Amino acid sequence: MPARATGRTAGATALLLLLLTAAAALAVLVLGSASAPVSAAEPTAAVALPHAPGDPTPAPGPEGPNGPRGPQGTTTSDSGVTIDMGGLTEKPSNSVVLLITLTLLSLAPSILLTCTSFTKILVVLGLTRNALGLQQTPPNQVLAGLALFLSLFIMTPTLSAINDAGLQPYMDGDKTAQQAWDDGLAPLRDFMLKQTDDDEITLLTNVAKREQPATRDDVPMTTLIPAFILSELKDAFIIGFIIFIPFLVIDIVVSGALMALGMMMMPPVMVSLPFKLLLFVLVDGWALIIKALVESYAT
Repeated sequence: MPARATGRTAGATALLLLLLTAAAALAVLVLGSASAPVSAAEPTAAVALPHAPGDPTPAPGPEGPNGPRGPQGTTTSDSGVTIDMGGLTEKPSNSVVLLITLTLLSLAPSILLTCTSFTKILVVLGLTRNALGLQQTPPNQVLAGLALFLSLFIMTPTLSAINDAGLQPYMDGDKTAQQAWDDGLAPLRDFMLKQTDDDEITLLTNVAKREQPATRDDVPMTTLIPAFILSELKDAFIIGFIIFIPFLVIDIVVSGALMALGMMMMPPVMVSLPFKLLLFVLVDGWALIIKALVESYAT
């Protein structure tokens, strides 16, 4: 029994020594890997240290506008680091151009109705159709299409000036967004001011309880746009009144003739319509109306 106990004690002691040896070896391996130098494949961050007077002067790198140029297009200097974007900020990016295009497309109907000649032309064409006594001829789509292309024809010089003064310089990076907006808006303001009466500007200024602008150039856009629309509607109704007069005379003559003949049940419109169409075609009415509308914007 004492011999067996002694053997077991020796075996346990040997196992304990083996475990301690394995633990010591593992600790040596861990400490060695932690203190090993960084390999050349692993990049290290360079830390800029102050240059001592006695240290040798470092080799200069490529010079930038503010000092030695570092990697990745950066320019270092004593006061800090500047980044050379390589002209990325000189022109608007494709995403900005796409955003501007979508915005203009969404606002195009409102701009067309409020800042161009479209409203006046469409109202005059509609009044002409009513003066003829026609309800759906020409259709609304035809009148709207004719008004649209006449508006583009009239607004072409203004649109070209906006493109040359604001849009193209901004796309080329020659102007900022604010400068392009101000310069591009100037031709449109000039067009609207020429077609707007002083009475409408005074009316809207008084309604808003603001001070009267010293000159027409000082009128804000929030006042100019509704004043322009009112002036366009007034001019359209004046033209429509002039168009109505000859057709009204024809209706009166036809109604009197039917009353004299005792034809009480005959609708005067049915009799006067052919005569009105004949008169309109003989004088080339559409050409006269379009010519008058285009010439009203010539000044």
